[in-house]
Amino acid sequence: MDTSPRTYRFLPADVYTPGYRVVGKIMVSTNGIMGIMNDITKSHLEIHDARLARIHMPTKLVDHFEIIRLVKSQVVVVCTARREDLGPTGIVRGGYSNITEMPVRLATNVFEIEGKLQVAGRFDFVAMISDRTRNFIPMFDSTLTAILLPNLRVESPGILFNREKIDMLAFLNQRAKEDK
Repeated sequence: MDTSPRTYRFLPADVYTPGYRVVGKIMVSTNGIMGIMNDITKSHLEIHDARLARIHMPTKLVDHFEIIRLVKSQVVVVCTARREDLGPTGIVRGGYSNITEMPVRLATNVFEIEGKLQVAGRFDFVAMISDRTRNFIPMFDSTLTAILLPNLRVESPGILFNREKIDMLAFLNQRAKEDK
């Protein structure tokens, strides 16, 4: 039987759940972090050399583990140090070449995220939240803020947010004009 060797590497990532921040390294193949997060055959995520902090004190280390295992459905956001760490362009963009970047603000029950969402063609919110092919959607040049803890502010060139955790999405260019 012919088997092709897979190349795995570790990429640094900050992973946020409703209660914790986990900083460590995710082992990925050539599909990057997006490939791991949207792999429907695995419902868990392993973070190596992981440092754990509570959301209300994100810089205070609670513990340090060789491996922390997380349930993917409980992950709200994965932040990366580089846009390229999300994965190859064809996977991140979903194979489309004509992409429009739309500045958005979205909210979950714990976080607000502002950044650029890449859309192929016309934006369809219903299609985005009901798309079963990928639960984690990329966003670029983003800022993550905890709603009740404004000193938790993370800027990231590339993030993945869990579409199942979205409470609200608004386009920044559709802000209401103030009455004078």
